[in-house]
Amino acid sequence: MPKRVDHTERRTEIAEALVRVAGRRGLHAVGMRDVAAEAGVSLRLVQYYFETKEKLLLFGLEHLTERFGERASARVQAAGDSPGPREMIEALLMAALPTDEDSRTFHFVYTSYAVLAVTDQALAAQPFIKNPDAAEDAVTQLLRQAQEAALLEPGVDAQLEAAGLLAMSAGLGTSILVGQRSPESAIAVLDHRLDRIFRTGDAAS
Repeated sequence: MPKRVDHTERRTEIAEALVRVAGRRGLHAVGMRDVAAEAGVSLRLVQYYFETKEKLLLFGLEHLTERFGERASARVQAAGDSPGPREMIEALLMAALPTDEDSRTFHFVYTSYAVLAVTDQALAAQPFIKNPDAAEDAVTQLLRQAQEAALLEPGVDAQLEAAGLLAMSAGLGTSILVGQRSPESAIAVLDHRLDRIFRTGDAAS
């Protein structure tokens, strides 16, 4: 009896291969043949699941975003049973910093998608920014929760601070990739900014 093929698993394996190759060579240099070789399957099979390179890239972006969500969730869980707004925000920001091989690949490939979307019409036509928008909404909501609990400094604009924190995290991630600063230095910068937004223990009590 022929073995049943799990199509979802096979598509995921191909997406993982795409991420690995893009993490080594850059997304712009990746072709479907490269992905097939990395996944150990035929080019015809990759084309069966993804008719065009654009469809493969878009599925790879979705897969990459799911992996980031899992990584952020794991950091939130590691923060304790009942993490507060600051701990939740730190988990989201730190998860995007390239502090190990997995997060380095995420930051490098996700940034490559953003750059490629500027000139690639197929990618540009997709709602590429919906994921950054979702992250900004999540951080904004957490800051508003902290504001309601009197955990923030007076006059903080939750939405503006959320946008600034995420932009800072993205920029710091790139600075780590190019060797401008260490992960420890980047984390210190983010902590410094959070210290200026959140009230100290004495002030909040």
